[in-house]
Amino acid sequence: MNTKNLVALSLLVGMGAVLHVVVPGFFLGMKPDMMLTMMFLGIILFPDKKSVLLVGAVTGLISGLTTTFPGGLVPNIIDKPVTAFVFFGILMALKNFKFSIYTAAALTAVGTIVSGIVFLGSAYFLVGLPGPFTALFAAVVLPAAAFNAVFIGILYPVATNIFKRAKLAEIH
Repeated sequence: MNTKNLVALSLLVGMGAVLHVVVPGFFLGMKPDMMLTMMFLGIILFPDKKSVLLVGAVTGLISGLTTTFPGGLVPNIIDKPVTAFVFFGILMALKNFKFSIYTAAALTAVGTIVSGIVFLGSAYFLVGLPGPFTALFAAVVLPAAAFNAVFIGILYPVATNIFKRAKLAEIH
């Protein structure tokens, strides 16, 4: 992993952190995790194990430190690396197919759902949930999956164009 990759991933995580902080919690302390979209974009742009581990761990820590969910630090630290590697696994399974904006959006929706399940599951066992699992999943995770899919649909073409021109990543 070179310095350019680290800087690019840091910028993505930083933008995700700002988005994570400014989006308010709206249902029992939970909010859509905008940082996931930036983490997924980082994995799409830099699909190697070291980058995935780094972006997953850093995203989990920062997301945990800025969460509005009661006791959400440890569930975030568990959730993000697990989600990062699941997303990476799906991305690698699809590497022989033509990658498009629709693929990025679908993968982001699936990744957000995986993240929601892992987060809520780990929070349930570690700190408890402020409401029923299904209510939290339906009220926060599913809308977040739809929103993140649309958000990456807008962001992916812009980011790939910038990264191609700056020669920061080899876009497939």
